[in-house]
Amino acid sequence: MDGIDYGISGSRPEGSAKNIVCEVIINCTMENVQKEDPQRLLDLNCNIIRLGLDPIRHLLERMENPQLKYPAVLIGGTNGKGSTAAILSCILKESGYKVGLYTSPHLTSICERIRINGSLISEERMQDCFGMIQSSLEEPLTYFEVLTASAYLYFYQEKVDIAVLEVGMGGRLDATNVVTPLVSVISNVHLEHQEYLGRHLRDIAAEKAGIIKENSVCVTAVTQKAVLDLLSETCRQKEATLYRLGKDIRVRVKGDGTFSYQGIAIKLDDLKCTLSGAHQIKNAALALAAAEVVTTKGIRVNRQAMLSGVACASWDGRLEILQNTPTVLVDGAHNPAAANVLCQALRNRNADDHRLLIFGALGDKNYRLMLKKLLPFFDHVIFTKPKTERAVDVADLIRAARHYDRSAEAIEDSCEALQRALCLTGKNDMICITGSLYLVGEIKKRYAENLHAACKHGISPAVAS
Repeated sequence: MDGIDYGISGSRPEGSAKNIVCEVIINCTMENVQKEDPQRLLDLNCNIIRLGLDPIRHLLERMENPQLKYPAVLIGGTNGKGSTAAILSCILKESGYKVGLYTSPHLTSICERIRINGSLISEERMQDCFGMIQSSLEEPLTYFEVLTASAYLYFYQEKVDIAVLEVGMGGRLDATNVVTPLVSVISNVHLEHQEYLGRHLRDIAAEKAGIIKENSVCVTAVTQKAVLDLLSETCRQKEATLYRLGKDIRVRVKGDGTFSYQGIAIKLDDLKCTLSGAHQIKNAALALAAAEVVTTKGIRVNRQAMLSGVACASWDGRLEILQNTPTVLVDGAHNPAAANVLCQALRNRNADDHRLLIFGALGDKNYRLMLKKLLPFFDHVIFTKPKTERAVDVADLIRAARHYDRSAEAIEDSCEALQRALCLTGKNDMICITGSLYLVGEIKKRYAENLHAACKHGISPAVAS
């Protein structure tokens, strides 16, 4: 997750990372949000130190706990949470269910975070939810808590059959962790948000393991021994069952790009995942395993729905190609582990004459290590700055890249950086835009605006201003 807009609470165990968390608090009891459109929420940025998940719990209690009135699946981890959630929601939809999907962050519209069967919540309904939350509010909420509570309320109002919820940050103290999930998924665990989750991998794993419930089920693709030991011990203490990809769940990729799945109790052949990247097959396997688990708990999913759900799932901003001549690819990689996945995808591309990187990142990310991994794949890099105060200054990025002997320049405005890149590339070249989901969102918004304008005037779409 790219933005620190999370509902964090509670005190950390003694001896672990610092137990104060900087949060974005909604001021004026949300009056500004109620009077404006939902996008106004993005402008509220009052940093306040606070401990405790009590505010959202108290709010939900006053609203009669809508989040407990339908079954849910909770998906955490460092990377791949959103993709896994999207695939699972598609599988459930293909089984005939009305499925709520809550994810974060969004790319171009705040309404992307809350969907039912693929359809985004309308701005009017989002504002209605804000109004109902305001009427029950007795204490300030965080940005993430407001949106999470809105999702809970909207899904209840719309009578969903099941909700798939993506954890914001960590898990144990996240605002999504007030449900009792049918299954908890932990995709993977890597170093991230160390100032909030703890300095060491085991600290971070402990936070993510907090979504595992008593007498429940957890599915994971974690591979590190220390993390697996912690998850296994957590499950033992909570009398929960742990299913592991690579042990209890296996996939085999075939030469034609399809794969087979040997799951907990089901075997499937000739699966095709339309999401780009070999890593998405792991995410699909986690989604299939979660679908198997919910089937045992009354939400029955048939084999055909598993096949078609994996095949039809989509998730923007992840190895997404926006145009073909030259290739313009956007990817939301914003930490070193995600950069590794992008590098693997780049290794598998052989048709590019030249490659140009547009890179912008946030200051709380390990952008130096990301650049170390990414720069060898590119002939030239343009550094840019996403439109957020947390973005790294382009001068700092230029300095960080000096060690890697790559041609580089800096253009702060991301759309101007894209224009420059298009001027420098030929039809057989590739432009890759990555480093931050904020940056990906800005570029996708520009493409959407130009497509809309082109369609309106009956001309071919172009990126140019």
